[in-house]
Amino acid sequence: MPAFRPLLRIVVNVVLDGALAALALPLARILADPAGPVLTPLWLLALAPPVVLAAGVPFRISVQYWRFAGISDLLGVAGCSAIAALVLSAIAFLAGAAGSNPALPAILAVTLLVLLGAPRVAYRRAQIRAFGRGGAETRAELTEALVIGAGEDADVFLRALAGDRRQSLRVSGLLVLGSGQTGRRIQGRPILGALDDAEAVLERLRQEGRLPAMLVIAAPDLGGPALAALLDLADRFALSVRRAPQPTALDAAQPPARVPRKLELAPVAIEDLLNRPQVPLDREGMARLVQGRRVLVTGAGGTIGSELARQIAALGPEHLVLLDNGEYALWQIDLELAERHPMVPRRAVIADIRDEGRIRAIFEECRPELVFHAAALKHVPMVEANPLEGLLTNAAGTRHVAEAARAAGSLVMVLISTDKAVNPTSVMGASKRIAEMYCQALDITARTQGSGMRCVTVRFGNVLGSTGSVVPLFQRQLAQGGPLTVTHPDMQRYFMTVREAVGLVLQASVLGTGDAVLPSGRQGGIFVLDMGAPVKIVDLARQMIRLAGLRPDQDVEIRFTGLRPGEKLYEELFHGQEPPVATGFPGLLMAAPRTADPAIVGRAIDEIAASCRGGQSRLALSLLARLIPEFEHNATGTAGEVRA
Repeated sequence: MPAFRPLLRIVVNVVLDGALAALALPLARILADPAGPVLTPLWLLALAPPVVLAAGVPFRISVQYWRFAGISDLLGVAGCSAIAALVLSAIAFLAGAAGSNPALPAILAVTLLVLLGAPRVAYRRAQIRAFGRGGAETRAELTEALVIGAGEDADVFLRALAGDRRQSLRVSGLLVLGSGQTGRRIQGRPILGALDDAEAVLERLRQEGRLPAMLVIAAPDLGGPALAALLDLADRFALSVRRAPQPTALDAAQPPARVPRKLELAPVAIEDLLNRPQVPLDREGMARLVQGRRVLVTGAGGTIGSELARQIAALGPEHLVLLDNGEYALWQIDLELAERHPMVPRRAVIADIRDEGRIRAIFEECRPELVFHAAALKHVPMVEANPLEGLLTNAAGTRHVAEAARAAGSLVMVLISTDKAVNPTSVMGASKRIAEMYCQALDITARTQGSGMRCVTVRFGNVLGSTGSVVPLFQRQLAQGGPLTVTHPDMQRYFMTVREAVGLVLQASVLGTGDAVLPSGRQGGIFVLDMGAPVKIVDLARQMIRLAGLRPDQDVEIRFTGLRPGEKLYEELFHGQEPPVATGFPGLLMAAPRTADPAIVGRAIDEIAASCRGGQSRLALSLLARLIPEFEHNATGTAGEVRA
């Protein structure tokens, strides 16, 4: 039976349109000449349905869905009516039954348009009203909502909503992004005010007993401080907030697709609150850097490394080597690239950067021209619990990669560093500072000699959603019902999305290896990503609770646990002796360098590595402190608050 349903609907359309066409001709003749003949000749009346149906074939009016009738459908009906009226009038004229009124063709066209179009519009309106009322016997109780967005976005969303027969949402009004539109209507829904008037509008609705339960954001670009303010407002009025799908996704549910689909509302993503302005990137420069070259990425299974691999693969390298010591993470990114970029030759290599011999052998075999070094131990408490492993990986491992790359004739090595290397209080931060110093020294040597491998160091803060970061931790704790654990009420961190961070890393690589004259560039200056303003972790926790539709400190507790070993309250992007210098390129700054001799730093790394392999923790940390005078080890976690 379901297979015959579309055919049955077409037959119903044909019968209804034919009956309306048969009615249109006598009605038009009455309007044109009330005293003239109406039903004669009968054969002309019988001819009206097939003529109208034939005229409607080019416009496909017989296969229209009446409940989805729109402007394009009515235009088709208008075209059909005009053609049918001309044909029928011509036949009547030739048969001598045209009547005395020369306006009969126009009257007949209008009559056909009204009779064929009005039922479609009425049926469409009835469906919308039935949807709005819900119907207790067929639908669950509807959720009252306000839609927020520009006129076009709101219109697309409302049309998609009207076509979703399963959606339990009733829109009672709109808040638009512009001003001066209050009182007007879109799809029958009143514009209650601008987004800036949201608080006053919601307060008025509450006093009138018409406060909605949900705010639906149909504006795809609404984010950052405006979105944060809206979430705070929704929290005060106990409203949930959801995002509508992108307009392109909503358009897919509109004609000509004609397929009703479930309209999925999504929670607001924490990344939307950053809403950092899009930085223009030199994609052509990136392509020139990567295209046709052999590229190796260490730590390719990690958050930064895997995103580097994705963006590099899209730029068309000659060969891509993915290196990681974790089998599962490496397999995941290798499989993903096989699906996304099957034409890019690649190799997945399991190796530990602490194994100097293994790393040298890999580089000698692959001979990469570009090396992106993202492999590191980055979790501060884990490195505090395993300091020797952190030093061997982050300091000695970086030297192994750099020396192997230089010996293999690599053109450039890019070191991914961290803001925790600035005035470090943790072993992790100090170990990354050693890596910075060594790569800076190598780059200065290469620039001085006019040849050799260039080293580009890029420093930035936390990446949202990265492995071991606070966002996945909060998500797990929310799934368990809380509490959300924050180390200190004043804890602040810099945040950036991984895609943005990696895009700027590639941009820094282009600038660092190009001909552009950069401040401090010839002295081994470090690129520092412009991270914007720091975010308080407790505010982040509260926002994530709200985004989950819950109330902080009521539905979900926020518990302060105290600073952990190695942590400090405030991270820094620049040391006091390396003031920030603008590069002239959006999103990128440079830290004025603190130079060092690569031979001295190299010997210090060797001594630290030897003490680590010998299990001499105190000696290794002593050597670390001697090499980095600003290192103030917060081994217990209690000193961080005092220093802040």
